[in-house]
Amino acid sequence: MKITADMVKELRDQSGAAIMKCRNALVEAQGDMGKAVQILKQQSLFQAEKKAKRSAAQGLIEAYVHAGGQIGAMVEVNCETDFVARTDEFKELAHHLAMQVAAMDPQFISREEVSEGADIEPRTACLLLQPYIKDTDKSVQEIIAETIAKVEENIKVSRFARFELGDQEWEK
Repeated sequence: MKITADMVKELRDQSGAAIMKCRNALVEAQGDMGKAVQILKQQSLFQAEKKAKRSAAQGLIEAYVHAGGQIGAMVEVNCETDFVARTDEFKELAHHLAMQVAAMDPQFISREEVSEGADIEPRTACLLLQPYIKDTDKSVQEIIAETIAKVEENIKVSRFARFELGDQEWEK
């Protein structure tokens, strides 16, 4: 099957992957857009796993205050270089993660932080396992993996805080 520029553009618009990665995925999938998307997802997950061991000491802290000023959140998102921390993709991810924390009120970043025998549902309590608020078919971890594939650096959420007006629980 002939892979057209329009097909590559459509896949790129859906996935955000590089042009050649989109073309190669379409060739491998023999023009099937659904299969090509799955191929790119697998590649981004593989890249994320491969980059996970690399140091992520740069990044930024993003704050989000929900309309009305009743709920707010701050999240520290790290990457490998300050260059990537200044990119629009990274800033957008950090903003959306702060929105996620404000909206979904996670207690932990990942399942590893949950103590053994705790009576909680990891999919709601762990930020990385939660359904992403802008696309509930994906988890937050999958969104981070997609961004890792785009910026080609490791990305980690280091910490977060959520504040709700009148909630004194966080005070010591």
